[in-house]
Amino acid sequence: MLSAPMQDAFNEQIKNEFYSAYIYLSMAAFFDDVNLPGMASWMRVQAREEAIHAIKIFDHLLDRGARVKLRAVPQPPVEFASPLDVFEQAYQHEQTVTKAIHDLYAKAIQEKDFASSVFLDWFVKEQVEEEKAALVIVEHIKMVAEDRPGLLVLDRELAQRKGGTETTATQATT
Repeated sequence: MLSAPMQDAFNEQIKNEFYSAYIYLSMAAFFDDVNLPGMASWMRVQAREEAIHAIKIFDHLLDRGARVKLRAVPQPPVEFASPLDVFEQAYQHEQTVTKAIHDLYAKAIQEKDFASSVFLDWFVKEQVEEEKAALVIVEHIKMVAEDRPGLLVLDRELAQRKGGTETTATQATT
């Protein structure tokens, strides 16, 4: 059984993962509003993945005989200055998520909750991929700068991303 502090930390991370899904849905709405459907689609896939991450943690708690206590999810940002701004915020957000996962992993080690640390290995690896994917797109948007045709080509490329449970930098840009 999970300790009370581990249960609390995992319940907080469930909220964080659903918040991530909300952020990406908000970003998808922005891209739909500015007629960049490929980027909107990429963000929708990202939102689904974040919800899947939350459910993985939800299931881990249940598998360990712990109590799931869902928390309120804050409203995500809704105003963005540009596609570059959106992906820079996505990259910054992934860095924040990485820190939260690392803190949770450290707590599991501190509590000698080896089952949770093994479970969290997947999330640690996933965050490397999540950060890389967002950073690659930031760099690609910077490369095209104000070149509208270049942005439209990138938008078409991002539309090719397939949904799944993991993100890779390759999927992010092909």
